[in-house]
Amino acid sequence: MSYLQYSVKSVPSGFSKILYLNWPVILLLSAIASVGFLMLYSVAGGSLSPWAEPQMKRFALGMALMFMVAMIPIWFLRNIAGLAYAISVALLVVVEFFGVTGMGAQRWIDLGFMRLQPSELTKITLVMFLAAYYDWLDIKKVSNPLWVLIPVAVVALPVFLTLRQPDLGTALLLVFGGGGLMFLAGVHWAYFAAVISAGVGVVGAVFKSRGAEWQLLKDYQYRRIDTFLDPSSDPLGAGYHITQSKIALGSGGWTGRGYMQGTQSRLNFLPEKHTDFIFTTLAEEFGFIGGVSLLALYVGVVIFCVISAIQNKDRFASLLTLGIALTFFLFFAVNMSMVMGLAPVVGVPLPLVSYGGSAMLVLLLAFGLLQSAHIHRPR
Repeated sequence: MSYLQYSVKSVPSGFSKILYLNWPVILLLSAIASVGFLMLYSVAGGSLSPWAEPQMKRFALGMALMFMVAMIPIWFLRNIAGLAYAISVALLVVVEFFGVTGMGAQRWIDLGFMRLQPSELTKITLVMFLAAYYDWLDIKKVSNPLWVLIPVAVVALPVFLTLRQPDLGTALLLVFGGGGLMFLAGVHWAYFAAVISAGVGVVGAVFKSRGAEWQLLKDYQYRRIDTFLDPSSDPLGAGYHITQSKIALGSGGWTGRGYMQGTQSRLNFLPEKHTDFIFTTLAEEFGFIGGVSLLALYVGVVIFCVISAIQNKDRFASLLTLGIALTFFLFFAVNMSMVMGLAPVVGVPLPLVSYGGSAMLVLLLAFGLLQSAHIHRPR
């Protein structure tokens, strides 16, 4: 049902919108970010620089951005969803030709004051566009093959551009996020069964292509798969990251070694301790209890988002909320699985905890969209 069918009086206006914010989500996000500040302070050896202080400033900027976006009427966000998606794809094309290269990948645009990673923005604009598409589409046509091909193409384009950077982790998140939203919108399960079957075939082709002229993945991506299957095969090379991560996780025990007492991180055995592997630093210092507590904060955010989506009678706003919640879930689920050895290392940061600018700002922008959906829902 379209939002425009409701009276303007059914939604708050002016400063009263602040009262209608989803405050539990804001408090949980602030708590998660605070954990990140503490851990970045710890891995820097008890110093606000070089990571904790910039992260605090980015979070403050991101929260301001979230509040500003939250005030924008949801119907306006629906109307610009296509434009937002087109801009993000255009930025991916810019990366293809003029992007900045780092650690063997060309993923960023240098803006001078910061490096923008357009693939992070695409995760959100893709959700916006698909939510607007299924809000516009007649519910009876959702599973029609012709109307299913359109969102498939919408997902496939940024996935292709992201794989060329190369960035397998983000490409997989785009696939799972887009596919998950299609499922939530009501696309028949048979399509997903077919995709899963095809995926099994692709996995077989990936392994078979190794060393051939038509090799499907980069050599370093194959090494990541080898490391995932058997980290001990190269403990000082490709398996070093995950081996040290598991040592840190195990050494924390139930209650941890104590704040700023983690030997793996303080003695620099743990690589990327301030970005992708920051969860293992937390687990070493605060143990199983600390890790589960952070996980509970993440799950709490997802639960409140789902409740908001269920209560929302506007189809676009509901799908947008569910899509953002799903994307957020994929972020922390993939990162935690990765550092625990349950998934290959794909370079996905831990949301609001790992050090990084683009990821944090884009994520808080996404929650601004979610807040707008919550504030302007029909009452």
